[in-house]
Amino acid sequence: MPFDSILIPVEEVEAAATLLPLARALLSQGSGEILLLGLVPLPSDVSLSHGTAAARALRQRLMALAAAHPELPLRVRPRIRVSYVPWEEVLHFLQSNRVSLMLLPWDGNPEGWMLGVPLSRVLQEAPCDLLLARGSIETPWRRILLPVRGGPYTQLALEVALTLAEAWDGQVTLLHAASEARRIAAAFRPLARQFPRIARQMVAHGEVAQAVLEALPHHDGIVMGASTRPGGGGPQPLGPLARALAEAASKPLILVKAARAFLPGQPRPRGAPAQLPISVLVDKWFAENTFDAEEFSDLHELVALKRTQGVTISLGLPTLNEEATISSILAIARETMMERYPLLDEIVVIDSASTDRTREIARAMGFPVYTHPEVLPEVGSYRGKGEALWKSLYLLKGDIIVWTDTDITNYHPRFIYGLIGPLLRSPRIGLVKGFYRRPIRIGEKLQAGGGGRVTELVARPLINLFFPELSGLIQPLSGEYAGRREVLEQVPFFTGYGVEIGLLIDILERFGLWSIAQVDLQERIHRNQDLEALSKMSFAIIQVVIRRLEDRHKIQLLEEVNRSMKLIRHEPGRYYLEVEEIGDAERPPMITIPAYREKFRKAERAIVSP
Repeated sequence: MPFDSILIPVEEVEAAATLLPLARALLSQGSGEILLLGLVPLPSDVSLSHGTAAARALRQRLMALAAAHPELPLRVRPRIRVSYVPWEEVLHFLQSNRVSLMLLPWDGNPEGWMLGVPLSRVLQEAPCDLLLARGSIETPWRRILLPVRGGPYTQLALEVALTLAEAWDGQVTLLHAASEARRIAAAFRPLARQFPRIARQMVAHGEVAQAVLEALPHHDGIVMGASTRPGGGGPQPLGPLARALAEAASKPLILVKAARAFLPGQPRPRGAPAQLPISVLVDKWFAENTFDAEEFSDLHELVALKRTQGVTISLGLPTLNEEATISSILAIARETMMERYPLLDEIVVIDSASTDRTREIARAMGFPVYTHPEVLPEVGSYRGKGEALWKSLYLLKGDIIVWTDTDITNYHPRFIYGLIGPLLRSPRIGLVKGFYRRPIRIGEKLQAGGGGRVTELVARPLINLFFPELSGLIQPLSGEYAGRREVLEQVPFFTGYGVEIGLLIDILERFGLWSIAQVDLQERIHRNQDLEALSKMSFAIIQVVIRRLEDRHKIQLLEEVNRSMKLIRHEPGRYYLEVEEIGDAERPPMITIPAYREKFRKAERAIVSP
């Protein structure tokens, strides 16, 4: 019978490509799919983060392979697994996803290794039907040789052979030993009448392996069960017939093994999910969840994904006195992301009471502009970018929300499509953070790599100390990020400088590290702030981190007095101190606001669990 879900684990794209004709022949017509799971193996003496570039390259090659075969229902798993033992990653995937058959290329060595483990482990632990293909299958098989010994995998071998014969308009030859002829003939005689693809039966009067080799020149390949046999040094991965044919057969060989049923009380395979040390977990996340904007530069593909998924996408632009840059940003976003490629459904400006011409410029260009103190007046208003972002959830209509800062002087469409791409490719991702090189302007010159001072001196040290799961984020404070509404509406927002780090911590706690991804947006040039502004920002960020530590450990670390900061002032001939209140308010999850629930028809309910 055909299979409805076929998995091909991929370390090398070329090897996977050779299995596609076989997978296509075995696949159920109309409803089946072929899954490609990318695997990057690394030696145990290096950090898993070293696999980032290899993961990106493999992901792109797999996408190209799928694009080259539009006639096949190929689905590339967007998360490339980086691991010291790829087989354990495959096991983890199989235990979390329904797969009816797994295809693996095989070099024919019975004692060889596969996916970082001995072949014996793969055969013993595979929780689904397994097929090992030795040799290239380039053309359809018209005559298929099926040696049968009555072993535990004979039924599956028969199903595979008949499925291939039906797909390739071929015939199956049964070959069995003379000593078992009566029993096997009795079992298969009804099948021969039921399945006309079984054209003949052969009886081996001597060694079965020799009989198979003698019959092979008249056939295109062999399908057989991969029975194991005990040996003097412990279980052997293959029985004697399979071993002999693997070594001597000159034509392609397909070994099949039926799924092992794990009974209650039996230990789970060693590939079951395990608790990794935080350092290894972060390295693995970094390699697998770090993307590059150029991976998503095929905007036709993104538009097609958007239409297939039936989602809408909004761009929210928070502004405060950005008359120098807002017009070019709006023009670039509209021309590329709406007119040329209909990726965005709306672009909205959310202003924080600018005193320059920011709002006038945006309105003159035809964009909707809101001043956030006027939005949801019943809940009041606070100063700050975080307040604008929180209220923008009420204003924006999209299923996916994109935010970018508006003081950028080298704005590029990749700042938008780079953030959207991972969300459209991978449903498990709920938030995508941008990162980039940040030059700093000193006088009239740009100094490479000088930006991001608060990130490197405050945010990342605090994250490494108290929330090390997030330590792989290159720029946790970046203002370019995108998320799913269903995620963003369920977490609180800090109203000021702490909004970015607060969102990261809260999404981590609620949805887990693997719901967060980051993407390289290359370079971002913007207006650098002075040291006093950075000091205030740092003070607010530290407060947010401490408040989240209080929440996590149920202790109080801050008193209200800690929210006032003494700023050092200098005038000719004297220094003095000036106190300023600096501290973000915390807005509740937007889904708890009645007006929001009414607008988006949310049921009156508690916040759902992820």
